[in-house]
Amino acid sequence: MNISKIIHIKLMDINLARTFLEVLASGSFGIAAERLHLTQTAVSARIRALEDQLGRRLFVRNKAGARLTPAGERFVHHAVTLIQAWERARYQVALPPGREDVVSLGGELTLWHPLLADWLIWMHRECPEFALRAEVDSPARLLDRVQEGSLDIAVLYNPQQRPDLVTELIAEEKLVMVTSDPDGAMIPGQYIHVDWGPTFAASHQAAFPELVSPPVSISLGPLALAYLLTAGGSGYFRIGTVNPFLADGRLRRVSGTPEFSHSAYAVYATRRDLTVINRVLDGLKTVAAGHEHPGLGGTIGSQSPVIS
Repeated sequence: MNISKIIHIKLMDINLARTFLEVLASGSFGIAAERLHLTQTAVSARIRALEDQLGRRLFVRNKAGARLTPAGERFVHHAVTLIQAWERARYQVALPPGREDVVSLGGELTLWHPLLADWLIWMHRECPEFALRAEVDSPARLLDRVQEGSLDIAVLYNPQQRPDLVTELIAEEKLVMVTSDPDGAMIPGQYIHVDWGPTFAASHQAAFPELVSPPVSISLGPLALAYLLTAGGSGYFRIGTVNPFLADGRLRRVSGTPEFSHSAYAVYATRRDLTVINRVLDGLKTVAAGHEHPGLGGTIGSQSPVIS
C-alpha cells in the first residue's frame, strides 16, 4: 500500500473520530452537522462507517437528540487520543527550523488586546524555541478543541467546567460602572448594557432590576466602549480597559455602584505535556501581573491605549 493511500485512510479515521466527538459535544446529529458544515446525512454516514469499523453501535438516537451507548462511552477516550496524536504529529512534522515544539493557544475575542497579544510578545522573547499558533473563537468551540486535542490551551472568562480539563486562574479583573456624564451620574435613558456572560447578567439583574430593558445592548466590549466614548452614556466595563479614559477625564466612575468579578482563566487538558503548559502559564501570569502593575515590560498593552 503506498503512503498516499495510508495517509488518506488515516485522515478518514480522524474525520470519523472528530465527527463522533462533535455529535457527543452537541448531543445532536443536526447541530453537529451545522458545526462541521456538513449535511445531517453525511454526519449519519460517518457515524455508521465508524460503527461498522468498530462492530458496535455508538449512539442511540431519539427525539431528545443522541446519547452514547456503553460501547460509545468506552470509545470516547480512544477518539480523543486518536485526534490528539494526529494533531501533535501534524504540527511536529511541520515545525520550522530551530523550533523544538509548537504551542497552540486560543482565546475569546475581548481577551486578545492587550493580555494575549502581550503574551505572544512574551513568548517570542522568552521562549524562542516554541512555534506559536494563536486563534480566536467562541468559548464553547475553544473548550471543544482543547478537549479533543487540537488546541493546547484556551483563555476564557468564566469557562464551563468539563471532565478531564483543568481550569486555572490567570487574572482577576473587575467590571465597574463608568459614565460620560460630567457629574458622574448614571442616566437610565442612556444606559448601555454589555454582554459580559451569564454570571454577570445574573448579578447585574439582581443589582439593577430597573435596567432589565436598556435602550442599548451590545454584545462586544470594545464596540460598546467605542459607542460610549462617541455617543455618551453609562455602562459596565473592565477596569483595566477604562483606566486611561478615567485618567484623562473622558469617563468617570459612577459612585455607589457595585463592582463585579470578571476573571480570566486558562483551560488545558492534563494529557498535554505539563512542562510546556506550565511555561505558557508562567507567561500568561507574568503578563497579567504587568497589567496590574504598569511599567513591567514595554509590551503591546503598555504602549498603546487601544480600546479593548
